Amino acid sequence: MSLNDIGCEVFAVCPAGSSAIARTQAVRRYFRYSGVRPLASLDRAIRAVNPDLVIPTCDRGVEHLHELYAQAKKRGPEAQAVTELIESSLGAAEYYSLISSRYDLLALAQEEGVRVPRFGRLTTDEELDRWREREPLPWVMKADGTWGGQGVRVVHSLEAAKSSMAELPRRFRLHRAIKRLIVNRDSFWLRPWWRGIKRPVTVQSFIHGRPANCTAVCWKGQLLALICVEVVRSHGATGPASVIRIVENRDMRAAAERIAGRLRLSGFFGLDFMIEEGTNDVLLIEMNPRPTPPCYLRLGEGHDLPGALMAKMTGQSVPKRPPATTNRLIAYFPLGIKGNEDILPHCYQDTPQGDSQLLEELVHPFPDRTLLFRLVQWLSRKRAQGAPDGSGVWDRAVGIEADSDATLCGEETVQRPKKAANR
Repeated sequence: MSLNDIGCEVFAVCPAGSSAIARTQAVRRYFRYSGVRPLASLDRAIRAVNPDLVIPTCDRGVEHLHELYAQAKKRGPEAQAVTELIESSLGAAEYYSLISSRYDLLALAQEEGVRVPRFGRLTTDEELDRWREREPLPWVMKADGTWGGQGVRVVHSLEAAKSSMAELPRRFRLHRAIKRLIVNRDSFWLRPWWRGIKRPVTVQSFIHGRPANCTAVCWKGQLLALICVEVVRSHGATGPASVIRIVENRDMRAAAERIAGRLRLSGFFGLDFMIEEGTNDVLLIEMNPRPTPPCYLRLGEGHDLPGALMAKMTGQSVPKRPPATTNRLIAYFPLGIKGNEDILPHCYQDTPQGDSQLLEELVHPFPDRTLLFRLVQWLSRKRAQGAPDGSGVWDRAVGIEADSDATLCGEETVQRPKKAANR
């Protein structure tokens, strides 16, 4: 919608019948995104539209575009237009494998002088033993190729670490792929299961502090615009932010500039940080090589990401557009609306305007509105409440009950009542 507002013609590749993007009028034409043959879907859409830019809006899309680039490169001159488009849209292809690796990204950031937590790679019991000898619990374990907090575990015991080490690399198991297909009508998990993909696991030292992030747009390594935020509340212990505060932060900006320049990135990306309690040091914990909230909001000079990208591609000056809001507190829609009634009057509520079908889909998305999905979610919560490492009881990362709708991630003038109190 934001790209459409600044004069772009927008086309979308999305799953048939279950994607919110198919409900907005801002998209001129849709192409089906096949979970079984995703590369063919992307290739077909690119050839039909001949776009100036391709923007992956999820981690899976980034992975598929990297694969499509490698496939097209083997086809030679006949696919040169595809490889040139992907590289101009995402950045230097030589870094695609590094971007997909949490471990390698942290190592590169460290080389560039960006603060990061202590980290390691876990593939064997011997590596786990060496990590345990030098790093006290708790730890944060993350699997590559996962998003939205689904592949993240905060572990407080060696037993939980071993369990996570066995589980995280094999998230695309057959039973999970079948569940996604039946309950979510999501066929995208079948392909990685069929290919037997095992995701590497990265372990990080646990940082006591508050989460923050930045969203950026760049072109051939040059940072064009940036928005920095601190997370006020989040959806669960390791899930996405629901309420944020806009801030100016030199350390986050410096990290974005150094990583964009080193990787020669183009397009949108986001960086996640922890601000350490006591020292206020800003530590990078991971990168999202795609658009992240609130990249679509106009927030004034230097903070209008779509406008800056459009200006760079057309050779014109950045359009002078009034900010969408001057409020520093923003409640994302719909995650920030439910359960945050105490703080909402103080927030800009990021509700999409002028698209009633999209609004309805976001409020009551598929498959959340189905009885089968709600049953599976209830069973999952019951299982989590009995987990031996304490998940679902108290999460030490943020200090409130991890199964609540929203997690308090920092001090705020309006405090969350009852079970979201600071410890």
